[in-house]
Amino acid sequence: MVQGGGRVNDRVATIRDVAARAGVSIATVSRVLNGSGNATPETTEKVRAAASALAFRPSTIGRSLKAARTRTVGVLVPSLSNPVFAESVAGIQQAAAEAGYSVLIASTDYDPRREARAIESLLSNRVEGLVLTVADADRSGSLDTLDEVGLPYVLVYNQPETTARAHVSVDNIAAARAVVERMMVLGHRRIGMVAGRFHQSDRSRRRHRGWQAALADAGLAPGPVVEVDFNDLRLNRRLAPHFDGPDHPTALFASNDLLALATIRALRDLGLSVPGDVSVCGFDGIEVGMLMSPSLATLVQPTRAMGCTAFEYLRTGIAGHPKSRAVMLPFILRPGESLGPAPSREPRAASAALIPDRRLHTP
Repeated sequence: MVQGGGRVNDRVATIRDVAARAGVSIATVSRVLNGSGNATPETTEKVRAAASALAFRPSTIGRSLKAARTRTVGVLVPSLSNPVFAESVAGIQQAAAEAGYSVLIASTDYDPRREARAIESLLSNRVEGLVLTVADADRSGSLDTLDEVGLPYVLVYNQPETTARAHVSVDNIAAARAVVERMMVLGHRRIGMVAGRFHQSDRSRRRHRGWQAALADAGLAPGPVVEVDFNDLRLNRRLAPHFDGPDHPTALFASNDLLALATIRALRDLGLSVPGDVSVCGFDGIEVGMLMSPSLATLVQPTRAMGCTAFEYLRTGIAGHPKSRAVMLPFILRPGESLGPAPSREPRAASAALIPDRRLHTP
C-alpha cells in the first residue's frame, strides 16, 4: 500500500514502486527517468507523476550508468560497531587496496528503511560496484533497482533463496544445526534461542530455521525464542520471564556473538551461573569472545575471507565476467567455557532478589 510522504509501507520508495504506481514496467521507468529510449507523452507523464508522488530520486542512478571508471567500490553493512562486519570490511579494504581500488563505506544501523538512501548516496559517488549486506536479500527493492540499472554487486552474509543474486556466506541453517547438535551431545534437552529481529536480518531467520530443524530431528520441543533488537543489549527484562520457574532452558543459542555476550551478562544479573545453570553459544566468532570470562563458545565464520572473496567476485563482475553466483565458505565450532554439560541437578530459577533489577532496563 502506498502511503503519503514518498514512502511505501513506511520505507523509501524504489523504482519498482514507481513502476507499480504508473502501471508500466521497471525498464520503462528507467528509460523515462534517465532520458533514454522512447516513450509516449502519456507514459512519460504517468511515470513522472508517480515518481513525484513517491518522492523518488532517480538522478544518481542515471549518473552511475554514465560514470567513467572511478576505481571506487561501495560497501554497505548493517553496523560497524559489530566486529563481525568490521572484520569483513577490513577484508574488502585489503583486497581492494591490492587491486588499486578505493572503498566508500556506509551503514544502515539494522534499519531496512535506510538501505535505499545509503545505496543512493554510494551511487552518487559513482562507485563501480557494491559489496553489501541487506536486511532481506529476497525482498529488497534496493537490489531490484541495482538489478535493473545493471550495477554489479555481491552480497556478503546474505543467502538469497528465491533470487539468483551473487553472494558469499556460510550455510546459516547448517551452522545453526551444528550448534544445537553440539548442545544435545552435551546433554541439553531444553534449548532456547535469543534471536535478532527477524525483519532486520534474514541471517537471523535462517539461523532460527536451523535451530528449529535440529530440535525437530531430535524429537525435542523447542525452547523459548526471545526476539530482540540488535541495538538493545540490555536483556534482563526479556529473559527473566523464561527463568522464573524450575523448568527453564539449560542452553541458549544466540544468533550473533554480541547477543550471546549480552545474554551471559543478563543471566548473571539474574543470579544464574554460566555454564553451571545455563550454557550459551553464539554465532560469528568475534575475537573478543575469547577474552571474556567465561570465554564464549561460538560458531566461527571466516569473516575476513568472506570480505576478500566478495570483493574478488565483484571485481570480475565489474570487468563483465561474473563468476559463480554462490560461494559458501566453511565454518567451525569454537569451544568455549560458556558451553558446558547440561546440569545434572534441576536448574535453578532466577534469583528473586535480582529480578526486580529488570525495571532498570528497557525491553
